[in-house]
Amino acid sequence: MDGKAETVELRKNALSWLQIVFFVIATNGPLIGLVGAVPVAIGMGNGVGTAGAFVLAGAAYLLFSVGFVAMSRHIGNAGAFYSYVTAGLGGGAGIVAAFLALAAYFGIQLACFAMIGFFLEQAQQQWLGAGAAWWINALAVAVLVRVCGYRNIEFSGRVLAVLMLCEIGIVLLFVAAVLVHGGGPEGFSAAPLLPSQVFSAGLGVSLVFVAGSYFGFETTAIYAEEARDPRRSIAIATYVALGAITVFLSLATWAITVAYGPQQVVAAAQADPGNFWFAMAATLTAPPVAAAMNALVITSLFASLLSLHNSVSRYLFAMGREGVLWRWLARVHPRQRTPSAAGATQFAASIACILAFAAIGADPMAAVLPVGSAVASISMLTVQVLASIAVPFFFLSRPLPRRPWTTVAAPLAAALVLAGLIALICQSLPLLAGGNAAFVVLIPACVIAVAAAAVVYAWWLWRYRGEFYRNLGQALERV
Repeated sequence: MDGKAETVELRKNALSWLQIVFFVIATNGPLIGLVGAVPVAIGMGNGVGTAGAFVLAGAAYLLFSVGFVAMSRHIGNAGAFYSYVTAGLGGGAGIVAAFLALAAYFGIQLACFAMIGFFLEQAQQQWLGAGAAWWINALAVAVLVRVCGYRNIEFSGRVLAVLMLCEIGIVLLFVAAVLVHGGGPEGFSAAPLLPSQVFSAGLGVSLVFVAGSYFGFETTAIYAEEARDPRRSIAIATYVALGAITVFLSLATWAITVAYGPQQVVAAAQADPGNFWFAMAATLTAPPVAAAMNALVITSLFASLLSLHNSVSRYLFAMGREGVLWRWLARVHPRQRTPSAAGATQFAASIACILAFAAIGADPMAAVLPVGSAVASISMLTVQVLASIAVPFFFLSRPLPRRPWTTVAAPLAAALVLAGLIALICQSLPLLAGGNAAFVVLIPACVIAVAAAAVVYAWWLWRYRGEFYRNLGQALERV
């Protein structure tokens, strides 16, 4: 896959730490998590304690962030986890991490395309009396995402900032309404955060959905080359984004729980999960607020897709520049300074996946969504485990300042915690797949196949291009 191609660097000093935070939050799509994951977690998981489950997940990722941030000060490359794992564990492990990360991002993109296509179809039927098929809507959105992703990174940052502020504002308006109304039928309650509720039966199921709401941490490191003062910006953006996501999701989940009342919230989530938020928003505020929240779910999905497009493009760009994939992927637009060839490639792959699921008549919510999201979750958590293990190896093999907690203990503890989340997801695959036995086999098989392909490719490079293989990662570290 080696070859010659003229490359240009990505735009330098383009993003502040605050803009990077918007990219992280956009990738996570907090309103998507609230509307999509919270009703299911409450109805099928630990119920009243779901708000506390968000706090637990935030604590787990805080542990992961300790080593991640420590290493970010020495790694400045758009390949992010590929760069981290390669620097710590070597080129072979880095290639596995890269392949799995790409699978994760493509999986979550596919899930988001399915959801936005479905919600647009529903909205069209409601407003126009007829709607286009989900996959036609998804194709139209893919084109719009590509147009926005083609523009310079500052343009994407401004678009995401506007969408995120609207999304956060509507949820905070709902929280304020709950506070003004004095809670729900049982008033204010601390039950959602009590250990007896949080650690009740079903916590593992809730964590499967809750952990997915933190997807996108790598976004901070992906923009290291385009950040202003990256050593400082990446660290600040990571911790601010983590804190904001945890507070936002746990507060909003607490508010919806007390709005229904701890005694009634589980039954309400089980009865009508799709209308769970909108019904209460219309009751406590006004029907137009519920309608706005419904519309913002669509814009939240678009924001997530735009951020994911940027992330995948930069991954492919980094892989092309390294020579791990075709070098023409490292071409960037001479004026916009965006990875144009990589962006076009991932756009084509998205179109192909949407058309493939459309050709077999797959249901967007019952088939495309669970397959895409489960593959993404397992793949990304595996990459994060590898990245955590890479941290102590990186610092112990170099004459760099190191602290026992920051560079050894916290990363290894994070690896154990994240591995536990993988086990919980695998145990919950029948639930995620809606009881479809074929999906229970297909989901882990896809992840294993991607990892196996990466191992075979890494072996081929080692065997037939030994010098190239040994030099992988040489240009990843900052001086």
